[in-house]
Amino acid sequence: MLDIVIDARQAAISEFIRVKRILPFRQRRMVGPFIFMDHAGPVTTAPNPVSNMDVLPHPHIGLSTVSYLLGGKVTHRDSLGVEQVIVPGEVNWMTAGSGIAHSERFEDPNVLQNGGLEMIQTWVALPEKDEESDPSFENFKPEQLPVFTDKGIWMRLIAGNAYGLNNTVKTLSPLFYLHVVLDAGTRFALPKEHSERGIYIVKGSLECNGQVYREAQLLVFTKGTDPLIIAKESCTLMLLGGEPLGDRYIWWNFVSSRKERIEQAKEDWEQGRIILPPNDNHEFIPLPDDKSKPAGGPRPEPLS
Repeated sequence: MLDIVIDARQAAISEFIRVKRILPFRQRRMVGPFIFMDHAGPVTTAPNPVSNMDVLPHPHIGLSTVSYLLGGKVTHRDSLGVEQVIVPGEVNWMTAGSGIAHSERFEDPNVLQNGGLEMIQTWVALPEKDEESDPSFENFKPEQLPVFTDKGIWMRLIAGNAYGLNNTVKTLSPLFYLHVVLDAGTRFALPKEHSERGIYIVKGSLECNGQVYREAQLLVFTKGTDPLIIAKESCTLMLLGGEPLGDRYIWWNFVSSRKERIEQAKEDWEQGRIILPPNDNHEFIPLPDDKSKPAGGPRPEPLS
């Protein structure tokens, strides 16, 4: 049975980029361990300079960010000194744990060629025992990710397990995350391995129980149901879900099972205790009063 339909809302993540924000939603905070989901693009017109698209260095705790591109490219830099140019089809899994800062820069003037920039970013909440783990970053190439094809169906497993597929992307709780493309008229079923399951429609439209659903909608299904999904036209979908972790607090870029930990993260960022990327440390997003107005400025010196 369909539990809820979430319509994406508009949000700003940089001076130029506006995204479709899907999670969190007031009536449905999480789907499995997924607590945040943004869909950026497709962006087909670049600002001048293209750096106006940049997302400046900003902090995270208590989560893993998962960046997956459908088009374009972006340069990731983080507190660990990682510098990674992300291209379509790769999985980029950054675990913030006790605290990390990262930036997303658009440095290639040709970033919008061949269809433009389009990116899905999700946050996966961490189990309580892993919330203070050491930060880490891993990049997985498309050839490391299993692909399944059948008549009218193409799918790539981004992380977790589903439909009998597995890969080496390390996850800390049971989940699944897939990129799926369906031809018009294709019938499709959700994976049965997990109790919480969602379908986000990136492009196209689907029919479920006689009702048609369209681009920028997330369909969340109750446990134990096996709905029949029919592609009304060629569709691009993101499937995600898994097992619930329990309640989480979320404020700005921070996620935790403890409210006081969020307050500590705020102070840590203000006082410079979360290290900026060593190769991108001249500007940053300060702790917001108004979350809709990100801005940069000189970095305060860490306190001794």
